[in-house]
Amino acid sequence: MIEVDGVVSVILLVIRIVALGGAAYALFHAARQRKDAFTAVDKLSKPIWLSILAVAFLVLLLFPAVQLFGIVAVVAVCVYLVDVRPRVDDVQRGPRW
Repeated sequence: MIEVDGVVSVILLVIRIVALGGAAYALFHAARQRKDAFTAVDKLSKPIWLSILAVAFLVLLLFPAVQLFGIVAVVAVCVYLVDVRPRVDDVQRGPRW
């Protein structure tokens, strides 16, 4: 029979790995973008986003993703991936038509 503690531990491990992967991707993406692309879409500057994402990555290394600091880090990464990244990509690609 499967123990509940074992299943919960596996789920929390998967959440942590996904959160770390998302934070690493967001940090890598932000580092590769032009500096003026962030201000062109009225977002925080590139150094500020790099700082936020680097701190989020370190927090996710140190704390579980389901504790308070981990949740704050996941929210910061999600804001970048859902709001900032698409706009920065759009401004650098130009119109799609």
